[in-house]
Amino acid sequence: MNGPAVTGPFALGAALAGREQADLLRRRIATQGSVAGRLQVAGRDYLNFSANDYLGLADHSAIKAAFKAGIDRYGTGSGASPLVTGYSRAHQQLEETLADWLGVEAVLLFNCGFSANQAVLKALLGKEHLLWQDKLNHASLQEMGSQLPCKMKRFGHNDMAALERLLEPNRGLIVSEGVFSMDGDQAPWRELATLAAQSGNWLMIDDAHGLGVLGPEGRGTLAAQGVQPASVHIQMGTFGKALGVAGAFVGGSRELVDYLVNFARHYVYSTHMPAAQACAVSKSIELVRAADESRAHLGQLIASFRQGAKGLGWQLGASDTPIQPLLVGESSAALQLAEQLRDRGVWVSAIRPPTVPVGTARLRITLSAAHREQDVDRLLDALGPCSGSANLEGTHHG
Repeated sequence: MNGPAVTGPFALGAALAGREQADLLRRRIATQGSVAGRLQVAGRDYLNFSANDYLGLADHSAIKAAFKAGIDRYGTGSGASPLVTGYSRAHQQLEETLADWLGVEAVLLFNCGFSANQAVLKALLGKEHLLWQDKLNHASLQEMGSQLPCKMKRFGHNDMAALERLLEPNRGLIVSEGVFSMDGDQAPWRELATLAAQSGNWLMIDDAHGLGVLGPEGRGTLAAQGVQPASVHIQMGTFGKALGVAGAFVGGSRELVDYLVNFARHYVYSTHMPAAQACAVSKSIELVRAADESRAHLGQLIASFRQGAKGLGWQLGASDTPIQPLLVGESSAALQLAEQLRDRGVWVSAIRPPTVPVGTARLRITLSAAHREQDVDRLLDALGPCSGSANLEGTHHG
């Protein structure tokens, strides 16, 4: 049944119609579950190349058992803000485990990466500061940066010469990502750490997509690039991707964490994540640290996909991570290609502006250690008949 026409100061219908006309309207699709690189939608099974479950841990029996045991001990919710009664021994143990794993003094847990990023920027930056951000940073960082009283200066993607020109001594915070979520490439963290040290500014990494996948014991982008944790003042990571659960953290000095406990509104005024969830994440970290074989398998899948896709004539981004953008160009072409793949039993999402720059619509293909070589072969077989149907002219890595 259609509801009444909406009138008043907000032109909701016109905005939605504009999005639809430009092939940019977003719609949700209810799935019936995703397990081990598979996805079921409307009773049909698909190979799933859209999830961020990079190590295939989201359905791991040991993590599910830890979650269930946590529920038995702590219940299903935390019941309060962490500064009231929502902070349990399970949360404390997870923070200690993370600090040891990542080589930082202290860690603070958040409900999601979006709120963690925004909490840090809002708590630290006043009108007297400057904020420098890579132009392809996540929306949570860009949005908060645009709302703060400080001045935000955005530099070209991974352009360290441009950043150096913009820097002023002892004025604020440089923020970039470990692995960029839509392009799959990495920021140059040795150079970022050098520029931060030389200019006397703080440095923050959003390593949501590098944590668990890169580096010894899956410690992330900094470890993979040989960058000491102490040279990056703030680390943010999430538990909903390679770790297979949900939630996020901010790590750094004890002083930073104590400051955020007192001044980060997203932390102070939010009900804490359930203690049972913290139990599940702790178990996941144990598995991730011992998952070198899974990471090696994932690396082989990435290499196989890239070789095969290039052989079919597809344009890929400069990524050696599980995020493999297949660049198409126009939004309508990306949507059409995603639909063709679904007809062949392969689920891949089309990513369009404003998530990515205009003219760089793409399929965001994500690989998982849960996939097999034959799964990648099937993806490439599905892409083969489509290679002439998408407009690849004029696309670029953006």
